[in-house]
Amino acid sequence: MQLNVIRHGNADTAVPLLIVHGLFGSARNWGAIAKRLSDTRTVLAVDMRNHGASPWADSHGYDEMAADLAQVIADAGGRADVVGHSMGGKAAMMLALNRPGLVNRLVVADIAPARYGHSQSPLIEAMRDLDLQGIHTRSEADQRLGARVPERSVRAFLLQSLDLRADPPRWRLNLDVLQAEMDRIIGWPEIDGQYTGPTLFLSGAASDYIRPEHRAPIRALFPAARFARIPGAGHWLHADKPREFEAVLRAALPTEG
Repeated sequence: MQLNVIRHGNADTAVPLLIVHGLFGSARNWGAIAKRLSDTRTVLAVDMRNHGASPWADSHGYDEMAADLAQVIADAGGRADVVGHSMGGKAAMMLALNRPGLVNRLVVADIAPARYGHSQSPLIEAMRDLDLQGIHTRSEADQRLGARVPERSVRAFLLQSLDLRADPPRWRLNLDVLQAEMDRIIGWPEIDGQYTGPTLFLSGAASDYIRPEHRAPIRALFPAARFARIPGAGHWLHADKPREFEAVLRAALPTEG
């Protein structure tokens, strides 16, 4: 699948950096961080399948998502540093395990190679049930969505994927497939092999997505794994603490040349 890619910068002296968003996200969510990091290298932010401006598909598993990312890297020269958050972190891990030669260094943001017990289906149902008739502004959509999603920050995040320029307005998310594939999204497939390259598992200090019991499975798959936390950040650590997140990436993924 040919993913939509937003390219920042044009520095060919370092391997490119590929940024992979999480569930319900998009490349545009990462625009500010990607633009700042492009001062020393090319940064590629993708829309994953069934998200943003990328094509829709009937499947949404990590093998398929990893294959999509492999094509992006192949088109960009054949090797990249990779940063993935949440669902995108799992896809990045699968890419590194399946195609280690494509991944120069890996940063996994607030996710582990594990099955999680929480489903995001209620958010899908809230988006799917939202009456989009007569909505002209994001504030109107926010008011209607508030009846089902009380957290303002979550509503703001979801509404970034609402296309108000379409007539009628539409979600830039394949909600039906994401719902049908939710068990695969929150899960993690059995996989052999290792990625032995430099790997950082970066978590928000206020998040519980990477727990002590995850460290042994992580080291089994990623023997060079290191761990770090960003104080004051939750699961969306790049949004909670963007400057601190950027500083960690610069330290973990220094450019050469």
